[in-house]
Amino acid sequence: MQFQRKVLSNGLRVLTIPMPSFKSVTSMILVGAGSRYETKLNNGVSHFLEHMAFKGTKKRPSALEISSLIDGIGGEFNAFTGKETTGYYIKSSVNHLKLSLDVMSDMLANSLFIPSEINKERGVIIEELNLYEDTPVRKIHDIYENLLYGDSPMGWDIGGRKEIIKKLSREDFTSYMDSLYSADNMVVIIAGGIDSDKTVPIVSKFFADMRSFDIKGYKKVVEKQSKPAVMVKRKKTEQVHVAIGVRTIPLNHKDKYALSILASILGGGMSSRLFHEVREKRGFAYYVKTSSDHYQDCGTLVSTAGVDPKRVDEAITVILDQYHGIASARSADQITDKELKKAKEFIKGHLVLEIEDSRAVAGFYGLAEILENKIETPSEYMEKINQVTLDEIADAARNYLVKQTLNLAVIGNFSDGQRFEKLLQL
Repeated sequence: MQFQRKVLSNGLRVLTIPMPSFKSVTSMILVGAGSRYETKLNNGVSHFLEHMAFKGTKKRPSALEISSLIDGIGGEFNAFTGKETTGYYIKSSVNHLKLSLDVMSDMLANSLFIPSEINKERGVIIEELNLYEDTPVRKIHDIYENLLYGDSPMGWDIGGRKEIIKKLSREDFTSYMDSLYSADNMVVIIAGGIDSDKTVPIVSKFFADMRSFDIKGYKKVVEKQSKPAVMVKRKKTEQVHVAIGVRTIPLNHKDKYALSILASILGGGMSSRLFHEVREKRGFAYYVKTSSDHYQDCGTLVSTAGVDPKRVDEAITVILDQYHGIASARSADQITDKELKKAKEFIKGHLVLEIEDSRAVAGFYGLAEILENKIETPSEYMEKINQVTLDEIADAARNYLVKQTLNLAVIGNFSDGQRFEKLLQL
């Protein structure tokens, strides 16, 4: 899959990824802005701003006018917020590319942030936060990262705190945009049935006038953990949700490929070790999975599971035993060539399925550009996965699956974490 990269005179980067067999196109804007750039006084503004993006501009003053326009071409539009990026996209037929770019450039440059619309959207945001509170399978990741990063922007919920959401004003949105929404802190990605040479001038038409300025930086994570840690969120639930993980490495570290394979071996599918040991063999859980996650300056490998409250201790012990077995290279737990090959094919196969969608392709290329300042194509990524050896997996397990950086987050009806702290000391 070939791509072209152009930089406009204002510093805005443009990525075009032709997908010749497609009649659709995804137009996406990624901004190097997210919740890690917030303060205690505006926590949640990144996510709230994303909600306000389609609520009206000078050219199209209402949310209904914008949504009717996109619906009228049979398109779909949405946005998303993370800790390091915010994204906006419209997916449509190729012949409506100009309209999509017109709407999105108008949205970034001319959003009205009408106070009455802000007030209405507060209720929507608060209900979204309530939804996550009532969805432990999602909330457990927030609790886990709060345990890892503490009372810092990286440890706060992306959605923000309700008491702050209730206070955010138009000035908070405009001030935030003026600190991060610089042209040279954005990437426009066009993926689908396009011609790159014809597409770049269209992007330039709509985005070349955006201004560039010095942007706000973020406070880097300082990791000093020397012993296992536990955090419990008390909540009456039918199922206890746990996240057990360790600290690893940043996004641009060479070990990320080995860690991806290690995560796949542990909990990457229905034949993975944890799925077999926790669910199939013992019936402790419905879901159990492992992921290797990375930010610009830190990372984690974490396993999550929803387990029977009566057997939560046993389930945690089984997961920890799998960690220990791989890390210590016990003969019974050594990774085999067959297991390594299967994990590689699992990762590559899932990526192939994912990039059959132009939105996923736009996200793949765009995130690499804005977070790493370099682009590794899907083919190059898969080749890096192919090159990982058994020795590299063993080294990654030994280096990162270590007791002193173990972290356990729990959502369940427990008054404290002492019983779980004892499990981590075994």
